[in-house]
Amino acid sequence: MMDREKTCCFTGHRPDKLPWGEDESDPRCLRLKGRVAQAVEEALAAGCRHFISGMARGCDLYCAEAVLVLREAGEDVTLECARPCETQADSWPAAERARYQSILDRCDFETLVQHSYDRFCMLRRNRYMVDRSSRLIAVYNGVPKGGTFQTLTYAIKGGLAIHTIDLEDFL
Repeated sequence: MMDREKTCCFTGHRPDKLPWGEDESDPRCLRLKGRVAQAVEEALAAGCRHFISGMARGCDLYCAEAVLVLREAGEDVTLECARPCETQADSWPAAERARYQSILDRCDFETLVQHSYDRFCMLRRNRYMVDRSSRLIAVYNGVPKGGTFQTLTYAIKGGLAIHTIDLEDFL
């Protein structure tokens, strides 16, 4: 069992809620990825060694990749991929499915929250991550609805240390 005090999880928006959509070559996206990497390094400096990504398209994958970069550079960190269900990436574009699989292939732990999709599996995945963490890195657009908002609210109620990266800074 991982030490909750040394665990950090992520939440953030999918491409449809990002100002640049799926264009990761956009300078705003590149700046955000830099801020994500900085936030991960700050969590590492604060003692976090285990990171959990929910593996959704967009920010979750950016965060997972930032952890892998640190690990591949020799930092003592582990990445857990918390999948809400077996079919999470089945309908994604081929390139995104390949990226997802590449991250899964390189992660240290893979957790399948439940086998089959239902309308609550993402919520269960988010709560799984927060319940095992002491810190949350959130990429958030300020809109009080949706999964990122729900996860952030749950983490605040749970007393996690929150590092919010405001998407408004990237408009």
